[in-house]
Amino acid sequence: MTKTIDLNCDMGESFGAWTMGQDADVLAHVTSANIACGFHAGDPETMRRTVAAAVAHGVAIGAHPSLPDLAGFGRREMHVSPQDAYAMTLYQTGALAAFARAAGARVHHVKPHGALYNMAAKDRALADAIASAVRDFDAELILVGLAGSELPAAGARIGLAVAHEAFADRRYENDGRLTPRGEAGAVIDDVDSAVAQAIALVVRGEVATRQGENLRVRADTICVHGDRPDGAVFARRLREAMQSSGVAVAALNAGNTA
Repeated sequence: MTKTIDLNCDMGESFGAWTMGQDADVLAHVTSANIACGFHAGDPETMRRTVAAAVAHGVAIGAHPSLPDLAGFGRREMHVSPQDAYAMTLYQTGALAAFARAAGARVHHVKPHGALYNMAAKDRALADAIASAVRDFDAELILVGLAGSELPAAGARIGLAVAHEAFADRRYENDGRLTPRGEAGAVIDDVDSAVAQAIALVVRGEVATRQGENLRVRADTICVHGDRPDGAVFARRLREAMQSSGVAVAALNAGNTA
């Protein structure tokens, strides 16, 4: 049976006069776009343009809700209650859904961003709140979270289709967490090394941790960081490597997630 993997990318993260990422070039190589909804990046016009570009490329549209932290790009932890997390997720998903509807499309999945993503990976109450917001907005949406963490577990408990996400260019700890960005070597800058890690994750279901152990990781979707200086080259190389390894590349399907 042929393995299938989704390649997702966080995008639409420009706002105002500030430009982030290589969205137009990356979209040619990925199958899912997680579009910023204005809290950590993005603005209404950027959201509209990014949705339109995703539709033009046949790429699945996802909401990328965040903590309200433009200055910190959503990567700083904040104390938020489960009620706050529920409201923020619902608000941002609804905003993106309006642009998708206007473009004749629909939101396909939800993937939290940055600190909210990492907090929900370990905090069951936050994970439950985010999952509930996704279900209450549209129970057909797919919830994307760190593989093996509290977030996909929360979605599965309430009947959502969930996708376990793995990372090509981030180091892993022995407990399955991503190495914090403040640690040396947390991001794998070398394209060849990142592509090799992604192939190992998809084909063998494992990754070498920072501590040197082999960790089993489920990978339904691989994150492609489009804000890398070589983001478009990385996305192209990753897709080519998957196809050369006999892996089909396609957007997430609720029928083959769990």
